[in-house]
Amino acid sequence: MWNQLIRAQVGVLWFQVRVRGVPVHVREARAGANAIEAAFPIIEALHGLEEAWNTRREHYPPYETVEHPINLNIGRIEGGDWPSSVPAWCVFDVRVAIYPGQEIAAAKREIEATIRDAARANRFLANNPPEIVYHGFEAEGYVLKDGEEAVALLGRAHRQVFGEALAEIATTGTTDARFFGLYAGIPALVYGPNADSIHGFDERVELESVRRCTQAMALFIAEWCGLEKV
Repeated sequence: MWNQLIRAQVGVLWFQVRVRGVPVHVREARAGANAIEAAFPIIEALHGLEEAWNTRREHYPPYETVEHPINLNIGRIEGGDWPSSVPAWCVFDVRVAIYPGQEIAAAKREIEATIRDAARANRFLANNPPEIVYHGFEAEGYVLKDGEEAVALLGRAHRQVFGEALAEIATTGTTDARFFGLYAGIPALVYGPNADSIHGFDERVELESVRRCTQAMALFIAEWCGLEKV
């Protein structure tokens, strides 16, 4: 359920892992090195890192109360050229979360060490390590700390419309609020209607929730900015 204030959000890293193999005809498959199959233990090792990071949540409030704050996703994979050759290449794209306060450079070092250690267990990859490319999204986490006057005002507007206290969450996704809070010195409130199946099939939003959240936002803006007679 939404209709809540997002108090904290994770950071996000995108990276790509490029695995090389040795192509041969499938009749002598053992003489080659299958890049697609070599990617599997690397993916497994990255999920192991994901679980290790989740055990550290007590060090990153307010995520100590979130059951599984760090999620890693293999969002895309491709490789090989046709079914009758051992594939010479495999590329997969990864999204992983990091905690607010977790340094991006340190997270990258752990990712690289995890992939390097997994590659050492493969006879071919031990001498032909995968390439890691940071190719897009790179965001720090953010916790709203300096906007309590605005939070209190939004809470009053929310109560007036919904008849209940404004709940707060630490989300396992990220938003653009971090740009304002981290780099512009402007506390940013993230608040909105009840949604379901985000980024999935049947992504949708509850219309009555949209209407009521719009009312709350209008009340907030009117009080924060002030009104003038027309």
